[in-house]
Amino acid sequence: MPHFYLNRFYTLLTLVIFAALSSSCQQQPSEHHDSFIAFGTIINVTLLDVDDNTAEKSFRHIREDLAIMHRVWHVWEPGSLMRINSLLPYKTEFSASPSVLDVVHIAKDLAIKSNHLFNPAIGKLIALWGFHSHNQPGIQPSDKEIQKLVKQNPTLENISINGVRMNTNNAAVKIDLGGVAKGVAIDRLLSYLKRQGIHNALIDTGGDLKVIGRHGDRPWKVAIRDPRFNPQSESDKKDSIVASLDLNDNEAAFTSGDYERYFKNKNKDKHFHHIIDPRTGYPAVGTQSVTVLHKNAATADAAATALFIAGPKQWVEIAKAMSIKYVLLIDENGKLHISSAMQKRLKLEQAREIVERVSL
Repeated sequence: MPHFYLNRFYTLLTLVIFAALSSSCQQQPSEHHDSFIAFGTIINVTLLDVDDNTAEKSFRHIREDLAIMHRVWHVWEPGSLMRINSLLPYKTEFSASPSVLDVVHIAKDLAIKSNHLFNPAIGKLIALWGFHSHNQPGIQPSDKEIQKLVKQNPTLENISINGVRMNTNNAAVKIDLGGVAKGVAIDRLLSYLKRQGIHNALIDTGGDLKVIGRHGDRPWKVAIRDPRFNPQSESDKKDSIVASLDLNDNEAAFTSGDYERYFKNKNKDKHFHHIIDPRTGYPAVGTQSVTVLHKNAATADAAATALFIAGPKQWVEIAKAMSIKYVLLIDENGKLHISSAMQKRLKLEQAREIVERVSL
């Protein structure tokens, strides 16, 4: 496994599953757990109140489905999406995999609602920054190269889909589904679990997660980590948490942060993260992290990216456009911008200044 991804596992856990303390007289729910690697991160699955055979069958299905999704949707490894991206520059119609087109339809709708701050068409920009690789990038691209792609302004509205046929009128389009794929996958997998008669479960993809039902006699609990937390010892764990909250049935929590994938320049004085602002071509500024709650994991996934790029000045506008009610944004100074609905749900674990409260 590449060293870069090992580092991600320690930093990507923006949302940490809380284990609630129970007295000895309380009966614990029967739990089954599985952990494995997919989508370049650790996947944790928890099932409650199921027998061993059902759990084993479900875990096997989830592993197999995620392996297929990874292969089909991956932007730089051989598969259906790579084939699509190799054909798009020719600007002629071609047949495309329905399994990719289904996600492109979802992503296009979310991109339009976000005013294209969530923009899966900027794969060439992301690749230019070196984030289409298993290896850690380390070289800042030239401004000339960046501005050339920004000027071409690729968006998913440049793509036309007719059945299983697609084309584009903009050769700069390269589709990167990384900002929505985990959400789509979680939604589909939890729907499968429900069809199997499983009603209490959690799927966590590197800290982005969704739940159904409850964790025994209590809701599922999660915590939002401090984006600037740097673990030095076990005793520091308490200081890593900004806030905690309960998740309702069929609710997803997704976070975008500037600590997830990044590199520093040779002088170690500049931090370049992977969330690229399509308007500038550079990593978005003004935000450390954004956490979003929503019933639909794909929407939460895309919205977390869009609101991170929108930043403190524009997050309210984009949240309203995407019908997002629950938002916590931590700005570049570590101060909180929060929706009223989210504030009612949160328990702050750190003394943080709330500089903005908004009713969405």
